[in-house]
Amino acid sequence: MDANELVNRLRRQASPANVAGMARYGINTGAALGVPMPVLRKLAREIGRDHSLARRLWATGIHEARILATLVEEPARVSPRQMDGWARALDSWDVCDQACQNLFRYTPFAFAKAEEWARAKQEFVRRAGLSLMAGLAVKAKDAPDARFEAFFPLIAEAAADERNMVKKAASWALRQIGKRNAGLREKAIAEAEKIRGMNSRSARWIASDVLRELRTR
Repeated sequence: MDANELVNRLRRQASPANVAGMARYGINTGAALGVPMPVLRKLAREIGRDHSLARRLWATGIHEARILATLVEEPARVSPRQMDGWARALDSWDVCDQACQNLFRYTPFAFAKAEEWARAKQEFVRRAGLSLMAGLAVKAKDAPDARFEAFFPLIAEAAADERNMVKKAASWALRQIGKRNAGLREKAIAEAEKIRGMNSRSARWIASDVLRELRTR
């Protein structure tokens, strides 16, 4: 399909009311049309996988076109350079998380990028690193526990970051790792206890959020 044709289809389904609702959830709506996710997923199924098209959709800068790009991109054809470029362009938590959960976690570079980005200065790049950790905890079924334990120091570092989008992603990452199995649950709880002792409001919030969920499982 042609990227311009797809953008026109998205524009025909634009909804100012949906854009207003997105803004209430803290989504950056500067380039948003308000097209619902079910519509984007249906369109992605119609398109299928298309590496070239995904890159053209991303280049439009349109919020929904970028989400659609993450759905139709071919994970095996994504390079580390492309991942870095897309991560640096992120400006909204939902596009960040869609890119990580729909695409980045299925690439061969997912673990390496999770570790690299988790120390980034840019807010949404750092969130992407933590979002990737959360996604890998769910989908990387055959990965050994040690790969997730290696994330603990990075999550602890991010726990001191007071930015809301980083703080919430750090909690998400640690909670998802703790849900993988009983052994990681106990280790995630222990890590949350360490984080709770940090001199940081963000860290204390993360620890409380993680312990509340993992201790009730």
